[in-house]
Parts: sequence; C-alpha cells; structure tokens
Amino acid sequence: MKPTIERVSAITLRVSNMNTAVQFYRNVLGMELLYGGEKSSFSSLRAKDSESAILNLERGNGVSQWGRIIFHVADVDAFWTLLKRAGFDPEIPQDASWGERYFHVLDPHGHEVSLARPLQRVG
Repeated sequence: MKPTIERVSAITLRVSNMNTAVQFYRNVLGMELLYGGEKSSFSSLRAKDSESAILNLERGNGVSQWGRIIFHVADVDAFWTLLKRAGFDPEIPQDASWGERYFHVLDPHGHEVSLARPLQRVG
C-alpha cells in the first residue's frame, strides 16, 4: 500500500513582528492562541474547529507573495466589513466558478489570506 498524507497538521509563516502578527490572527480573525504570544519568537494558533490545522508564526525575515492560506468562515461579507473597518484593504468579495464566495487580503506581513465559504447549491 502506498503511504499517503492523512491531514495537514500545521502551516508555519515567518513574520518580522510577532506582536502585529498575533494581533491580526487572534484579535482580528478570531483564532485561538495555543502557544506563545506577542512577545514570543514562536506562536501557534488554531481556528474554532479543533480539527483545524495549526497556524504557526515564527519570528524571522518574512517572505511575501509565496502563496495563500484559505480560511473557511461562516460569513464572507461580515469578515470583509470587519477587515475594512480595521484599516485593511481586502478585495471585493466574489462568487467563484468553483463554488465558493471569497476574497483575498494581505496580513500585516504581506502574506495573502483568503476568506471563503462554499456556496449553497440550488436544485
């Protein structure tokens, strides 16, 4: 039997400022801080779903334009409004041909984040 990946355990992003990174993912996006914090050199956070992959933040030289992290949320448009009010510049939400409503925004370190929700199928 060919070995296979069972699930994604964690994703690690390099960030130059742990304080702003933790505040964005915890305070703005609502993730739970599992380890570390604003003054730490390494922090771990997780979405509301305890089965979700862990997001690790590691202090170091950040790299932008590497790809994107996609988070599923209950209300895409509510997150867009929240980010707009918080001073971020998210793209306008749109319905994609692959069946999701989504938008992209850059976190404080230039990492692209997508907030998405599967569209309801009618019929």
